[in-house]
Amino acid sequence: MAGQSRKELTIAMVGSGGDGVVTMGDLMAQAAAREGLHLIKTEAYGPQIRGGESSCTVRWSTIPIHAQGDTIDVMVAFGWGDLERFRGELVPSSNAIVLCEEADPVSLDEMKNAMPEGTRWISVPFARLAKEALGSGPGKNVVTLGLVSELFGLPVATLRRAIDHRFARKGEDVRESNLRAFDSGVAAAQSIESAGSIGPADRLVWSPGKPKILLSGNEATAIGALHAGCRFFAGYPITPSSEILHFLAEWLPRYGGTAVQTEDELAAIGAVIGASFAGVKSMTATSGPGLSLMTEMLGLASMTEVPTVIVNVQRGGPSTGLPTKSEQSDLWQALYGTHGDAPRVVLACSDVEDSFHTTVEAFNISEEFQIPVIVLSDQSISGRRETLSADGFDHEVIDRFLPPEDELEMYERYKDTVSGVSPMSIPGMKGGTYQTNGLEHDEAGRPSSMFLTHEKMNAKRYRKLWPIRDRYRHVHRIGPEDAEIGILCWGSSKGPVEEAVERAIGRGEKVAAFVPRVLYPFPKKELETFLAHIRKFLVIDLSYSAQFYKYLRTFLTLPEEGTHVFKRSGGKNLTVVEIEEEIAKIMKHHRLETSEVLA
Repeated sequence: MAGQSRKELTIAMVGSGGDGVVTMGDLMAQAAAREGLHLIKTEAYGPQIRGGESSCTVRWSTIPIHAQGDTIDVMVAFGWGDLERFRGELVPSSNAIVLCEEADPVSLDEMKNAMPEGTRWISVPFARLAKEALGSGPGKNVVTLGLVSELFGLPVATLRRAIDHRFARKGEDVRESNLRAFDSGVAAAQSIESAGSIGPADRLVWSPGKPKILLSGNEATAIGALHAGCRFFAGYPITPSSEILHFLAEWLPRYGGTAVQTEDELAAIGAVIGASFAGVKSMTATSGPGLSLMTEMLGLASMTEVPTVIVNVQRGGPSTGLPTKSEQSDLWQALYGTHGDAPRVVLACSDVEDSFHTTVEAFNISEEFQIPVIVLSDQSISGRRETLSADGFDHEVIDRFLPPEDELEMYERYKDTVSGVSPMSIPGMKGGTYQTNGLEHDEAGRPSSMFLTHEKMNAKRYRKLWPIRDRYRHVHRIGPEDAEIGILCWGSSKGPVEEAVERAIGRGEKVAAFVPRVLYPFPKKELETFLAHIRKFLVIDLSYSAQFYKYLRTFLTLPEEGTHVFKRSGGKNLTVVEIEEEIAKIMKHHRLETSEVLA
């Protein structure tokens, strides 16, 4: 291993339901976390409820990484038919290695014709090795894990301990058989390596570091809710947000809280509003179709000024759409989806760690300003697992402002204040009783249909947005201050954009990126400062209708000549290469313009 320079390795595993490719990825992720390596693990499935193809991609690195990786260095294909279903999503590198099942009915020649020239092929008897080690077919994933770890320089001993730990709870026989399967894979790797198919340059070069924690975006969101003081969660299972419900169903009772699985999304948000009205920090989580059902209740939370946190883990739409694939096409729904003038705050998390901070911030804003807050995540963030430093998980927590005793003597729940925020009593407070429902009301909460009252209360509710915009200005700014090209994006697009900017800087190009956490009310002043000296703009939009670009144009003038928009549907994660290609087009156009001026 000495003298070799491979600091990064991306491995993809593809199989059918029951092949255990996700288990392989989980064990790799656990080993990387223990060894202090940087790792991002992603999964992809078909839309079937049970069975069908699945893939798991694991990107190992000795330096910080921000995206899932554009190309695959090593592919493990338990079935060629399954790999074909991910064509266009799993892209092999120029010198990729494919480990394919020796007994696959598809011939090796057919496989080679479907892959780029330069791909290296190794036929491996996965099923036979598993049968020899275990006496049966199941278990080939563990055999393969041993083989891959030995071939490509992964932490073999740590992976073996991870297998020991994972299967110990299933009994001694199961534990021993899986360890035996792993060891047989390690042994099989030696014969493949001696045949000269794989060399030292294919192996990951790494040194142990300080152990990291391993979290998914959904887990980080749930932990953020607990940290913020959430003690009630109501939700209906919907891909890809269900893990938030699963996590909080286990952990909320340990913190004295309650998690409820409701009959549908309408009931979920209704329960959350009710619990929050009673004084308990509350949250729900859903995906696009569920948020559509919550629209009317979102207006109720806005009208009654009850703190409400809604996490929307986006997927491809519309309708049932792509339940297992990512997209950023719920932006307009989050910004505008309700009848009437119903102010809300919209935040977007950009990676796993940011899911924690954004969720805490959502509770802080909602509790302090008594306003519904929507957090936009997506399948790309929610389902992937990352190794992270434990030092980054701390965030200030703000609680709601209860009315002081002197204000309860003549209590006006909706008192028209300078900030728009009026102290909110909770049931049982002496003197704090008030009437509330979905009707417009006066300052005391009494229903009113007068124009003057409606105008006054609308102004009060919207007045909260300006102090929110002034106080919550968190923006990810990436790149030099004197950049010539500025990239505007949001949410999960940040990871690939950040790596693209880093590569551009490495080439001597002046490129920077602006990634806001608060989408509404938008940090307009910060964006104008960012754009002040930039000559060319690139807007990244993972929606077919370019929702982010069109939203920016509602409050910002972008020059038509200098603005480039990259937009496409979801269903495939955004890649660094796609962004680099757009940067190259802009740089070429910029050079042509410069030469024309000089001429």
